[in-house]
Amino acid sequence: MMDPSTTTEQSPLQSIETRIRDITPAKLYANVWINPSVKNLIKLFNHFRTLDRILYNYLPSHVVDSRPRPIPGFNRHHWEKGTLMFTDLAGFTPLLEMNSRQGEKGAKALHKVLNNYFSKMIAVISKSGGDLLEFTGDAMLIQFPADEDHKDTIRAVRAGLRMQQEMEEFSELEILGEEFSIGMRIGIHFGEFLAADIGTPHRMEHILLGDAVLHAKKAESQGKNGRVCLTPSTLELVKDEYQIELIEEGYGLIVHQALDDYEAVVPKLRKSSMILFDHSHEGLVDATSDALDKLEPFASFIPQPILRLLIENASSRGLPPDFPEPTLLFINLLGLPDNLHEIGDEDMHILVTEFSRLISIINAEIETHGGVMKKVTYHHAGPDIMAFFGCPNSHTNNTERAVKTARGIRSLVKRMKPIEINGQSFKIQSHIGLNKGQAFAAEIGGRQGRREYNVLGNTVNTAARLMDYAEANQIILSESVHDELGERYKAVKHPDIVLKGRSNAMTLWELS
Repeated sequence: MMDPSTTTEQSPLQSIETRIRDITPAKLYANVWINPSVKNLIKLFNHFRTLDRILYNYLPSHVVDSRPRPIPGFNRHHWEKGTLMFTDLAGFTPLLEMNSRQGEKGAKALHKVLNNYFSKMIAVISKSGGDLLEFTGDAMLIQFPADEDHKDTIRAVRAGLRMQQEMEEFSELEILGEEFSIGMRIGIHFGEFLAADIGTPHRMEHILLGDAVLHAKKAESQGKNGRVCLTPSTLELVKDEYQIELIEEGYGLIVHQALDDYEAVVPKLRKSSMILFDHSHEGLVDATSDALDKLEPFASFIPQPILRLLIENASSRGLPPDFPEPTLLFINLLGLPDNLHEIGDEDMHILVTEFSRLISIINAEIETHGGVMKKVTYHHAGPDIMAFFGCPNSHTNNTERAVKTARGIRSLVKRMKPIEINGQSFKIQSHIGLNKGQAFAAEIGGRQGRREYNVLGNTVNTAARLMDYAEANQIILSESVHDELGERYKAVKHPDIVLKGRSNAMTLWELS
């Protein structure tokens, strides 16, 4: 029954309606607007409190622990030192391919294995004082903040050894009657990197710039399954603490050792700051407004389609896994200065501001065509961007939307004026790859902790390889993308090539 004492003309929510409409489930919004009774206002407040906890787990702890923050779009940036760990799974692709043939049953089975894996790894990371910065497919990038005597590097190595111990559980898996084995490589590097919040109040990204991330990734690629690999410079910091097996190019594998208890690191526990004291209409509106002040900076870091999923599924605390067939778009941005350490504060502000503007208009191009910009990360050479079309929302022409986006991004990057830094001119160029095929889409991560909505699988990996293959301002298409486009777009066929990580040659096309 509608509360006769309230009407929409006199709604107590009038002052905050524009703030709640986009982050409230459709049914709850309608009910509370039509009937803003005390009972419904309490439901609204409790929804925001639940959503706040969900988004807290979707972001690195140092991002969310910095509240209250400046207005999103402020382009905060600062140098940090610390130890970075990069992990990657081996054997995941055949596991995914087998389960994809089992439909919903296979999706649930794969999701269970992945989340069991991530839960165990995240528990070790948290107890060791690490902060999980991002999921990159089935890989993870973790930061151990610098402290005295390089104890952060020691903690990172010990965490890596413990994580490899936990991997023993996954060496023999039986899923839906099939036997599998997955392993993990771990790379570690101590260095300095630039951390920045970039974007607009509509869409923010937290990114790391500099070669420290690249060094950690290279250590992972140089390593072996079941081992922890360190870069040459990082080995020097801990050579008196561990036995080391030297391998190529000066990298080293830590010789496993028995581990005692965890170091004295107290994991940060989240305490909700959203507390309801006054149950009057005025008190509830004030409490809801305060809750929005805390929640809104979080929401801007989540892509809108994913945020909408989280909002509508907040009460169920989980998103169902699926095997969609999205079109993946990867963009590598080359041309930034190589040595960021030599850039002064004023020029660094210019660089971060210009880069923030570029990412913002790229995201706008992606959203205009119905895609999702998942993340901006540091890859083999310069920052790169992953976007997907076809999940969580799908259209009948996902591939054409992705191609239009790629062409739009190439055009806007070409038109971008060079950035003037230290008397030098830097012109950014784009390298773009597109691929279409089956992938695994799910909310992955710890059961009660850090997690993200992610798209994984060989389709994603191949799109990234196509981006690596592309030259400046080229758009490279896989055969699956080209075949779907037909004659609608002009493309030039390239000679067949075997890409890194693949055994068979691929036919590639360059989009005009």
